Amino acid sequence: MGDHLAQSDVRPENNGAIPALRWEEPPEGPVLVLLDQTRLPHEEVELVCTDVQALVGAIRSLAVRGAPLLGLAGAYGVALAAARGYDVEDAAELLARARPTAVNLEYGVRRAVAAYREAGVERGPAAVLAEAKALHAEDAAASTAMAGHGAGLLGELLPGGGYRILTHCNTGALVSGGEGTALAVVSGLHRAGELRRLWVDETRPLLQGARLTAYEAARAGMPYTLLADTAAGSLFAAGEVDVVLVGADRIAADGATANKVGTYPLAVLARHHGVPFVVVAPVTTVDLATPDGASIEVEQRPGSEVTDLAPSPLGTQAYNPAFDVTPPDLITAIVTENGVVSPVTPEGLASICGK
Repeated sequence: MGDHLAQSDVRPENNGAIPALRWEEPPEGPVLVLLDQTRLPHEEVELVCTDVQALVGAIRSLAVRGAPLLGLAGAYGVALAAARGYDVEDAAELLARARPTAVNLEYGVRRAVAAYREAGVERGPAAVLAEAKALHAEDAAASTAMAGHGAGLLGELLPGGGYRILTHCNTGALVSGGEGTALAVVSGLHRAGELRRLWVDETRPLLQGARLTAYEAARAGMPYTLLADTAAGSLFAAGEVDVVLVGADRIAADGATANKVGTYPLAVLARHHGVPFVVVAPVTTVDLATPDGASIEVEQRPGSEVTDLAPSPLGTQAYNPAFDVTPPDLITAIVTENGVVSPVTPEGLASICGK
């Protein structure tokens, strides 16, 4: 497989939103088009992937990111390999290994491969593309359902509305086929006039909060304020946070949740200050085969992402895990498209996943 990737001008949808991912079939052959999230918020540029290696590079560089969207990228990547005549099994392995913590990526790949195998080589390309599109539609529907369940939960936990919500990393339409996970809940509350303030952690070291959540909040006209990650403690102490809403990249069978590094300290702060801490994620992010948080493989990112952010002395070593793990006893509830798990228990998670 080669490595074919090009840039193109963005073509917003009719409502002004820019899709994070889309499949196109120009005369020269099918392509997967990605909004390059490393260029946001100042540039809206798309990457055109014509083969799987280009897509893997986009995944590793975080040009495309976010658990549900990685699942879609994985499925469409298998469809791309099938349509372009590459070895589907080899392509699937490359995609599934691109990022180890986000379980949705492997889920999307495996589901697409299963459709390909069932259909056979001749009908495989059409079958796997149909499966990727079905997963895309399911993710959009899950986003809508999570928004509704999340709003209902907040109404029970904090009657009266006017919520001041703290979030971490990015969980909106940039990570989903719909409006996202945690930020989908926020978006629904905003449209209902029930969002008083969205507190946006900058999210070190790649600033997904400052670059991406702020970008989405600004486009939606939300009342939002950006803060340094280390300022969250004083915000809690001042009584300015009503609830914490975050997403997830993998949820173990016991409810332990891996999310962007910096999430676990927020859960500790929330518990100390008596503030609900809520995880919003589709059931595809629940990995019942991973028994607990200690069993979650945490991706280690290059140290240069830390040392180059504010130039450090030559030779400085950096500890740069992409995620941390929050234990279930610090999580008030997990919101999925199938409903809410609270308290967070293995039995509750298994039930919500239909197991």
